[in-house]
Amino acid sequence: MSPEATETAAAGEIKGRSPWALSWHRLRRDRVAMLSLTVIAAILLMAVFAPVVAAVTGHPPNTQYHSAGLTPDGLPRGPNSTFWLGTDDLGRDLLVRIAYGARVSLLVGVAATALAVLVGVVVGLTAGFFGGVIDTILARFVDVVLSFPFLLFAISLVSITGPSLGISILVIGLFSWASVARIVRGQVLSVREREFVEAARSLGASSWRIMVIDILPNVLAPVIVYTSLLIPVVIVTQATLSFLGLGIPPPTADWGGMIATAQNYYTTAWWYILFPGLALLVTTLAFNLFGDGVRDAFDPRARPTLSMRPGRPS
Repeated sequence: MSPEATETAAAGEIKGRSPWALSWHRLRRDRVAMLSLTVIAAILLMAVFAPVVAAVTGHPPNTQYHSAGLTPDGLPRGPNSTFWLGTDDLGRDLLVRIAYGARVSLLVGVAATALAVLVGVVVGLTAGFFGGVIDTILARFVDVVLSFPFLLFAISLVSITGPSLGISILVIGLFSWASVARIVRGQVLSVREREFVEAARSLGASSWRIMVIDILPNVLAPVIVYTSLLIPVVIVTQATLSFLGLGIPPPTADWGGMIATAQNYYTTAWWYILFPGLALLVTTLAFNLFGDGVRDAFDPRARPTLSMRPGRPS
């Protein structure tokens, strides 16, 4: 085959790929990210099938077994053939409660993150596109939200309404959107004067159509990266609120609340604090590693730095 024919055949084998396809290809080749995704899927399955876990063990999550689940001294029992991960201070099955606790952590993590991203995208898109007075007002509002003490607001709100799942989602979501808004605003400012936006304007497209159809798809990549890294921060924040008594009220199974109670038994019942803490650690680590993989997939030249990670609401 002549050199010309070889070049023609090679050129015919080259297929164009969109940035999304290239990012997905890089992500699939990241073994750590794929392993982390597998762990996340396993945790999700455990949360979804928590009732199945309770049925297999024969122990509902809130049922107290005073005789079988507690020692004669009233202490939790260690792992055995009846309670595979031991029991808690009330004689409840620790494995079942950890499975139900995964439901709470994942629900709050996903719901609060979705709320934060939705509000942040709307505010950042509006501020960056319209600019001027609107941008100034929204930017100052973002600064106020970022400077407001998170725990002080959470304590005040919980003291009025009482702790609940909905309050946890609302508080965390409303204190996490400001960082998303800043990221989106910066991205919008960099693309709103490009040629395709000017072309849309010249064709008579409305501002909202330009924002949603032309600009939003071009700023989604950093939003997706930040979202993947925000979920574990939200999960830890929710566990922290529950640890402080501001999260999910008992008897609902919750990892933060379980760790808070278990700290009084760590010398006599090591399993009580170890397994809920390990569940929280594995979950947040898996989400963080997967988020790092997503970041590297969208921008393989990026260097992991602390400034690229979302911080806990302050």
